[in-house]
Amino acid sequence: MVGASPIQSREYATRLASCVLVGVALWFSPRPIGIDASGWQVLAVFSAVIASFLLRPLPMGPATLIGLVVLAATGTLPLATVLAGYGKPVVWLVVAAFLIAGAVKTSGLGRRIALTLVATLGRSTIGLGYAFCGSELLLGPVVPSNTARGGGIMSPIVSSVATALDSHPRKGAQRAGEYLVLVAAHANLITAAMFLTGMAANALVSEAASKHLGIEFTWLDWALAGSVPGLAGLLLLPLFLRWLAKPELVDTRAAQTTARASLRALGAWSGAQKVTAFVFVLLIALWTTNFLHGMGSALVALIGVCVLFLSRTYQWRDAVRESGAWDTLAWLGGLLSMAEALRDEGVVEWFRDGMAANVSGMGGVTVAIVLALIYFYSMYGFSMLTGHIAALAAAFFSVAAAAGAPPYLMVALLAAFSNLCGCVTNYSTGPVVIYFGLGYIPAARWFRIGFLVSLFHMVIWLGLGLVWWKVLGWW
Repeated sequence: MVGASPIQSREYATRLASCVLVGVALWFSPRPIGIDASGWQVLAVFSAVIASFLLRPLPMGPATLIGLVVLAATGTLPLATVLAGYGKPVVWLVVAAFLIAGAVKTSGLGRRIALTLVATLGRSTIGLGYAFCGSELLLGPVVPSNTARGGGIMSPIVSSVATALDSHPRKGAQRAGEYLVLVAAHANLITAAMFLTGMAANALVSEAASKHLGIEFTWLDWALAGSVPGLAGLLLLPLFLRWLAKPELVDTRAAQTTARASLRALGAWSGAQKVTAFVFVLLIALWTTNFLHGMGSALVALIGVCVLFLSRTYQWRDAVRESGAWDTLAWLGGLLSMAEALRDEGVVEWFRDGMAANVSGMGGVTVAIVLALIYFYSMYGFSMLTGHIAALAAAFFSVAAAAGAPPYLMVALLAAFSNLCGCVTNYSTGPVVIYFGLGYIPAARWFRIGFLVSLFHMVIWLGLGLVWWKVLGWW
């Protein structure tokens, strides 16, 4: 590593060697009966890539690219097959949503929305909690990076509001800051669970559902699945966290004053903000009326991007600098290629048959719930939501199909739990890391509260959620 210290170089080498060792060990180990050599080699490379997501010697994009090159260079897969994932519509849905999110951020619309809600609801600490939940709900559909939404737009506002209330990490954390950080962090995960475009890796769940359950879980399906339990979660979260981490401060009109001053500084709505808001509304309208016009979610998102370009609200030079979009393109397309190869080479079928034997004899709904619970709490062993989804979602869908679980119910559960499971640790996803890094909550306390929040999610999504999905006819 050029310019790195000896310690950093050794750490990099150790992490990289560990990932390579995972792949090499699997590549040359005896393969199970029923899997041919190419399938086992794809699994070896895929496992090494997932290990790199956990140990992080390299960013996800180059790590995935290296894995694809290894598969092509060794003759395991043809180059066309290796690159096939980059042509998936779901990949371009996420890329387009990132570009729209860039317009939301650069135009100042996202900040205006958040500050308006704080100015409106911020008379009390719990009112601020609802303001943050409302901001997440409004931004969730069109900001597909929960890190950009939580870390880039919301966390600076949360931090400044806490400071305005004289609540600091080392002094007066329980005054308001601890509570506000917890609400914002966990609201981010709920809105990520409510929308296909709420988190970049949600596309992996949608694609896996299509491949292994034969279900096209569209943007509208995802929003419909998450609407009732998600809104209930956002409604109850500030109350639940007030019980777990009661703030000492009740009257927060000082934060309202700060938000109003910030809004005045923003001035009147700019033309860019008006056009971006129009595109925001247009996307929601087109996504929710797919049954009328037949345009897929990706095409609708790309139409929104084109409107932004044509109106000169968003410039191509800004789009080129939107690193999140192109980074996601690199790893998401590559992971979809590998996931499809694992299915085509029979690896997923082998795993499915082995797991299905362990849940045989259970009713279909019971199988779905048991698998979803295992999937949720396995997040303790992962350091990011994307790695967790990439490693497990396809396999769990395949097991569910073999065991007779209701397919739409299984998709709804894993769609939600793929995001909500981030509540259990302080290292699960970008915004959680950022919020924890503000310093208001010690790690041990974050874990304790995170586990209790996970039970809160279970009550809502396995209670109200199951009832709602029954009404929809999904089981």
